[in-house]
Amino acid sequence: MRSRVTMVLAITAVLLGGVLLVPAAYARLSNGDSGGGGGGGAASTVAAPAPTPPPPPTLAAGPVSVNFQGDFFSWALLDRQTGKISGSPNMAATSSTESMIKAWIVSDYLRQLGDREPTAALKKAASLAIRESNDTAANKVYAAAGGSYRVPPNGQPGPVIQRAIKICGLTDTKRGNVPKYEGWWSFTRMSPRDAVRVGDCIADGKAAGQKWTKWVLSEMSQVHGTAAVKDQKADSGGGRWGIIDGLPKSITAQGPVSIKNGWTRIYDDANWHVNCLAVTGKWSLAVMLRYSIKNSLDYGAKVCASVATQLVTPQPGAALKVPQQPAGKL
Repeated sequence: MRSRVTMVLAITAVLLGGVLLVPAAYARLSNGDSGGGGGGGAASTVAAPAPTPPPPPTLAAGPVSVNFQGDFFSWALLDRQTGKISGSPNMAATSSTESMIKAWIVSDYLRQLGDREPTAALKKAASLAIRESNDTAANKVYAAAGGSYRVPPNGQPGPVIQRAIKICGLTDTKRGNVPKYEGWWSFTRMSPRDAVRVGDCIADGKAAGQKWTKWVLSEMSQVHGTAAVKDQKADSGGGRWGIIDGLPKSITAQGPVSIKNGWTRIYDDANWHVNCLAVTGKWSLAVMLRYSIKNSLDYGAKVCASVATQLVTPQPGAALKVPQQPAGKL
């Protein structure tokens, strides 16, 4: 009997001690006491979970407002993760491709080689066609790919362009409609919607094939020269401008951006025909323009850059800005 009473009293003392210790321990934690100085051991703390970092900036569908002066302005953006294409209401409308199509011409030729190497001369020509937008070099590669300047029969484009339509799933691309020049690759009519499909087709390997895709994308990332008059020559010219200039370092630092622009001052309609194409692992963007030759090439380059900048997501400082409805969306 005596031992049972002793046990009950001991248990009660432990429980009371526990009740009294809880506020004491809480007080030590609140005061930042680590339990040192003979306190019998440090108090444990639970670290707060690290915040999840935001996704890196990218390009995503959104409104674009450009004070454009000219006959034609259209753009399209392809999300390469989802395959969704967004853009201006007229993104299926067409304009001449000019030198933008050279990236496909080179890819089409190299894919046909399979694992074989081109001659040194043709490999050099392929590089010049992209990096320097050299027309003479592009013509050599075009011929090697099976292209010709004969007027295609039955209103169809030539075989090089027909393969682009089939392999890349193009829906709007047609042969040129300028008399005497219908078979020329530069007059191929393409929409921005199809242009971003070509960019995606090059990036995913269907255009150039397994062996040559990285080479083509690398050449496109090494395009050089500005839109300044001093960088433009009779059959080649500087082509590193446009979309690439509208991208912040937070995007360009993620990896190479592969580009191919096309531009020609055409006197038949007194317009510059300017096209910008850029592709990364995440997206493909195209902007196509026609505007008066009274303006400079740099004007078109800046329009392309502006479109790219407006599609950056998230916008720099977006959390500090009050959203406003743009005056006009295209």
